[in-house]
Amino acid sequence: MFLVDDHGLFRAGVRSELGDAVEVVGEAGTAEDAVAGIRAVVPDVVLLDVHLPGGGGRAVLEALQGSHPQIRFLALSVSDAAEDVIDVIRAGARGYVTKAIASADLVDAVLRVASGDAVFSPRLAGFVLDAFGGDIVVPSDPELDLLTPREREVLRLIARGYTYRELARRLGISVKTVETHVSSVLRKLQLSTRHELTRWATDRRLI
Repeated sequence: MFLVDDHGLFRAGVRSELGDAVEVVGEAGTAEDAVAGIRAVVPDVVLLDVHLPGGGGRAVLEALQGSHPQIRFLALSVSDAAEDVIDVIRAGARGYVTKAIASADLVDAVLRVASGDAVFSPRLAGFVLDAFGGDIVVPSDPELDLLTPREREVLRLIARGYTYRELARRLGISVKTVETHVSSVLRKLQLSTRHELTRWATDRRLI
């Protein structure tokens, strides 16, 4: 994930809150630096402040959407104004959450956007539905939608080569709980082996 916010202390706080759950590969404090940095590392997800020096979050989106359509953007702002939400969604953001969001919910939002979901708080989702007349189309994978957020997280880590013990330590759960999650993922996706699971995740660029 690439982090864009014009307050260094806030960026440090987000890094701390995300912990090991999300890898931060870069950060920037202005729209110009964000565009250059994102082009350099091509992250899966960009956590993007709406109000930035140099044109704001929309300028970053407009500069990158054409050349890097695979990058997913999640807007994060102190503002919950309808015009701010609608502006960045029209520009291509996959979701919008406010800075009042809890740490665990932010981690979940980033992971969900990375997997292709659109993420909004309930109040902000209403703005989007009103603005687009209910016609907004959210691409989705029916099979991936069967999994819970924790199961998706386990899927990604298993596909990256983590052992059950390593995964349990990273997520702060027992090995038995990891086994339960993996069994559930395999059953829901109708897969038989870890190799098949890894290939399934790779085909969908979830790793």
